[in-house]
Amino acid sequence: MEKNAIKVLQTNKKAYFNYEILEDLEAGISLEGTEVKSIRQGKFSFTDSYVKIEKGELILTGFTIQQYDKGSIFNHDPDRPRRILVHKAEIKRLRRKVEEKGLTIVPTKVYLKGNLVKIQVSLARGKNVHDKKNAIKAKDLDLQARREAKEYRFR
Repeated sequence: MEKNAIKVLQTNKKAYFNYEILEDLEAGISLEGTEVKSIRQGKFSFTDSYVKIEKGELILTGFTIQQYDKGSIFNHDPDRPRRILVHKAEIKRLRRKVEEKGLTIVPTKVYLKGNLVKIQVSLARGKNVHDKKNAIKAKDLDLQARREAKEYRFR
């Protein structure tokens, strides 16, 4: 595997549905040894996870990493809060945007970059109900058009 080869492990589709993504930021994540092994196996979930700013640090909350199968008594706690590793200037900039504009920081992607686990966090604005309905409608129309094109092609 190349040094900078990227392998996406999972994308947070729920975040893309519930939020309008404004800006992405690549960051490291502070993990224990068994957590890295579980992530490499794909045993994690974004369910209702978000990032909050506490004491000048980004803290990932609600991100579940299942315990490693072959782990011993030193296995990790699946639901513990984890630090996101970002420069202080980035944290200040994000805090300013979150406080001024009422935006949210959500994790959108987990991937391997070389042999490092990276997380993509995004600055997002919550969508309204009618925006979500329009997104579903557009998705259904696109799916229907693809089906008709496929059906036409095989006649």
